[in-house]
Amino acid sequence: MRRQPATARVFRALYSGNARAVIGRGLLATRSSNWMVMVSGFFEPVLYLLSMGLGLGALVGAVEGPAGQEISYAAYIAPALLAVSAMNGAVYDSTWNVFFKMTFAKLYESMLSTSLGPLDVAIGEIFLALLRGALYATGFTAVMMAMGLATSPWALLLIPAAVLIAFGFASLGMGITSFMKTFQQMDWINFVMLPMFLFSATFYPLDVYPQVVQWIIQALPLWHGVELLRQLSVGVFSPATAVHILYYLVMILVGMVLTTRRLRQLFLS
Repeated sequence: MRRQPATARVFRALYSGNARAVIGRGLLATRSSNWMVMVSGFFEPVLYLLSMGLGLGALVGAVEGPAGQEISYAAYIAPALLAVSAMNGAVYDSTWNVFFKMTFAKLYESMLSTSLGPLDVAIGEIFLALLRGALYATGFTAVMMAMGLATSPWALLLIPAAVLIAFGFASLGMGITSFMKTFQQMDWINFVMLPMFLFSATFYPLDVYPQVVQWIIQALPLWHGVELLRQLSVGVFSPATAVHILYYLVMILVGMVLTTRRLRQLFLS
């Protein structure tokens, strides 16, 4: 009998090709207990859009969009809030949900005692986070369309772009969560997300900040998502568009490698 190459054996130990079992289990759990949490998470950015886009927007008036043309304040913040919506949906599933399964339910330990590998678990859990992010993005884009805030046919790409954003946050979020041991440590996730939400050019342009602060903000993942969706919403592209996409592709790769390695170290070493 011919022996498999060492690389093939290592890959089989990481991935059995059965991530759908993890996805199926997650969908059943969501249907039975978590669907209200999923629905409630959609409304926060919508309420921000209604209160600030319409309320504050009436005072602000027109602002400068990505190509320098004037757009309404609501149209300016709507793509940014879509990025926030995708981030929130992905981060909840890949951090708090994963933390409970890993630390208290001991679910991954049970999964990895079967034929499933750490990459099966990572793919399954990240897919569930992506599903939540995609649902949030689709619903929020529908709200944008209904309010007339998507001014270009390119706005149809807002949903797949938002899924890309969710993928980046989900893959990296799960890997980071694997280092967390207590609820107090998990609070650091909210501590990081809140400044990103407030300062990633979500509500006002980047150039209102000092240059040093601008450099810090431009290193944040949400800023790249905000800029990407803002460009898509008005159909204006530049070399920076490719940079934003590349940023998330690298983020996804780093997150998947980190998550797979951490699950293997925690449960298979």
